Amino acid sequence: MSDYIQANTNGRLHDATEPSLSPLDRSFLYGDSIYEVFRTYDGVLFAFQEHWDRLRRSAGAIGLEIPFDEGVLLTEIRRTASAYFERAGERGDLYIRLQISRGGGAIGLDTNLAERPVYVLLVRRLGSWPEAKWNKGLRLSVARTLYRNSPQTLNPAWKTGNYLNNVLCLREARLKGADDVLILNLDGAVAEASVCNIFFVRDKQVLTPALDTGILEGVTRRIVLRQAALSWNIDVVETAVYPAQFDEFDECFLTSTTQDIVPVGKIDEVGFKVNKRSMTTRLKKMFGQFVSDHNQRHMEMNIF
Repeated sequence: MSDYIQANTNGRLHDATEPSLSPLDRSFLYGDSIYEVFRTYDGVLFAFQEHWDRLRRSAGAIGLEIPFDEGVLLTEIRRTASAYFERAGERGDLYIRLQISRGGGAIGLDTNLAERPVYVLLVRRLGSWPEAKWNKGLRLSVARTLYRNSPQTLNPAWKTGNYLNNVLCLREARLKGADDVLILNLDGAVAEASVCNIFFVRDKQVLTPALDTGILEGVTRRIVLRQAALSWNIDVVETAVYPAQFDEFDECFLTSTTQDIVPVGKIDEVGFKVNKRSMTTRLKKMFGQFVSDHNQRHMEMNIF
């Protein structure tokens, strides 16, 4: 039962394999939607407010109404998680995905044709990379046929349901045998992986692409930057990074909500250090302590 996915469509709980959206829904027809992914650590929702704030920014950017407030969202997450635990017969950390569509209506691009927003929550067991990937690091491959959307087109800072750019870039990397893709912007600078931000380490200094490179501002990325400056005594610089520099770096790692900090062992043919004494390992331990402290401060976010 661990593969079971619990769904909640506008408050109706159901198996995720059951249809719940109209074929006229704009998220299906046009990708006209926004989404966020949450996770739990030991049953506590992590960084809920940060995800909620980003959801609101994405909604405002595309002129979409969020049909509830954060209190209602928390209630529905708890209802959906409870239904998942009952059906799956196990408890553990959860992956929680919220998508809000502009809704259904007559066929046509005009947003005025949408009738009302529709939301879908999906809850399942949180997955993880196999242990061997943590020990050796992920293998990335640079996308060479497509580039990251420019902020002047469909801004990557908006977490929308239109992910075809990422899908096709990841497909290229997987065809080359890589675990994930590294996408460049139109200037040839490193942007991000398919669903992760990227960091590099050089001489104990940590570097990551700046927001104006054209990336999503990841919640975990933001926490690492803030905590490095305030508490961890680690120098992190936001700057442009280019593939020609890869040989200069000692380490590389990815950050995301679902996996927090994951080491990278190779980008194409360039290798990086992965071991228990690395900066990446140190940051992961520090992040783990931050999560523990967060849980103690936010027990109201416990969903068990």
